[in-house]
Amino acid sequence: MNPCRVLFICTGNSARSILSEATLNHLGKGRFEAFSAGSQPTGKVNPYALEELQAAGISVDGLGSKSWDRFTEAGAPPLDIVITVCDNAANEACPVLFGDFVKSHWGLPDPAAAHGHGALLEAFRRAHTLILYRIAALVDLPVETMDRGALKQALDRIGALADEDEDAA
Repeated sequence: MNPCRVLFICTGNSARSILSEATLNHLGKGRFEAFSAGSQPTGKVNPYALEELQAAGISVDGLGSKSWDRFTEAGAPPLDIVITVCDNAANEACPVLFGDFVKSHWGLPDPAAAHGHGALLEAFRRAHTLILYRIAALVDLPVETMDRGALKQALDRIGALADEDEDAA
């Protein structure tokens, strides 16, 4: 059985989408194959994202900031799920992709917008904690047997989970 292929998209593909890609590949244990991309990629992964992943024991091998164009070209891997992780609350433009996949939005504030070393470390830790929580909920879904409508509803519920919900879980 093929893994469920998930693409995480944000603007720069340097922090939130990278954290999501690496975390799902780590926790998905072969059931999922995660990718990330950006509508305006920065060309490099934020060092705080790499530091956060390494601190969590998650591999950073092969991570890179890349354009979402590569997922629209011939020969691109077929996608099952596309999740945008940009922050609509901050009026950040989220890219729009068209295709035969289930789409959802998991908004996250950009941790790279914090100022100062300590604030950046804390912002990346908080972002990754929420990503871990959401990815764990995704991994718990029986994606192999869910119809598209049920999968979309479940993904949207996961995307609505916020920091406060972690304490209740």
